[in-house]
Amino acid sequence: MVGIDQILEKLSAVIDPDLKKDIVSMGMIKDLELNDGNLKFTLELTTPACPFNVEIEDDVRKAIAEIKELKNFDMKVTAKVMEGRSLDADSGMFTVKNIIGVASGKGGVGKSTVSLNLALALSQTGAKVGLLDADIYGPSIPLMLGMKSAYMEVENNKLQPAKSHGLQVVSFGFFAEQSHQAAIYRGPIISGILKQFLVDTNWSDLDYLIVDLPPGTGDIPLTLAQTIPITGILVVTTPQDVASNVAVKAIGMFEKLNVPIIGVVENMSHFVCPNCNDKHYIFGDGGAKRISEQFKIPFLGEIPLNSGIMSGSDLGKPIMITNPDSPSAQAFRSTAKNVAAQCSILAAKLQDDMASENSGKDSEDTGKDLQK
Repeated sequence: MVGIDQILEKLSAVIDPDLKKDIVSMGMIKDLELNDGNLKFTLELTTPACPFNVEIEDDVRKAIAEIKELKNFDMKVTAKVMEGRSLDADSGMFTVKNIIGVASGKGGVGKSTVSLNLALALSQTGAKVGLLDADIYGPSIPLMLGMKSAYMEVENNKLQPAKSHGLQVVSFGFFAEQSHQAAIYRGPIISGILKQFLVDTNWSDLDYLIVDLPPGTGDIPLTLAQTIPITGILVVTTPQDVASNVAVKAIGMFEKLNVPIIGVVENMSHFVCPNCNDKHYIFGDGGAKRISEQFKIPFLGEIPLNSGIMSGSDLGKPIMITNPDSPSAQAFRSTAKNVAAQCSILAAKLQDDMASENSGKDSEDTGKDLQK
């Protein structure tokens, strides 16, 4: 007669391709029940956006199929996003599991477009996603979402995010649009506004908070890196050497601040001919891949050039909503899955580091007790 141990042994052979660990030791098997040859359990994936979810499910089914003594097999599949940052060290934002800063070395590379459509792509997998427009001088997210008349309410001294397409959205643009005035502030005030948007906002149980940073290496990127624990930084560039060279400076800044680099994304990578589907590399080829190789950071995707992205942004109609089957939307979807996978990898490393630290403390405490 088959037993629990035999089942767990079979399931232990299933390895998460990203985390390089078996699903049993990762705690991904929940509520396992075995009764007279009838097996039932829940497979809890590390994120609904994982690019290997289908592969893991198939491997589990194949492993269980090898146990001939089973009469019936019932598997429920769910997902619970891992915490990619130390929530214990951040009492102000303990409802946000992952904070992803989207940065670029220079303007004009489509960073806000990438931030918005990645947020939408993650949300469409079932994840809970927030989008913080941290470009105080030039907020663009309200326009790109068609939210120029939206506003944020304050309840119990907390800002309430606006809602759009399943996203929780915060932007200085909601205030600037109402006043019709340019933001003219010095660095300390700008940093204070960002801190308020982060800590004094009622973010409701987010799996991912995408922070659209202004270009460059100024006050706001520094404030984000130094104020709260974040999961990491996503760098956006274009194929041109000038954009790639400046992106390198942004990577260098965050590395000096000991902030993990989630990876690099190449926007406006190529043009896909609608008639022949050939790729045309109008602005050059391979800029982001060269950065990836130089800094040994993941290359997460390339977004093709598409006039619909630009016009949709101006009209408040993101391409992930208006044309979800387009090559650009598919590229955003693929990139979002890669971003989620890297967040899970960083979360697993964080858990291992914390476990090692706690083990070291326990050993130290034991040593002190023995000395006594």
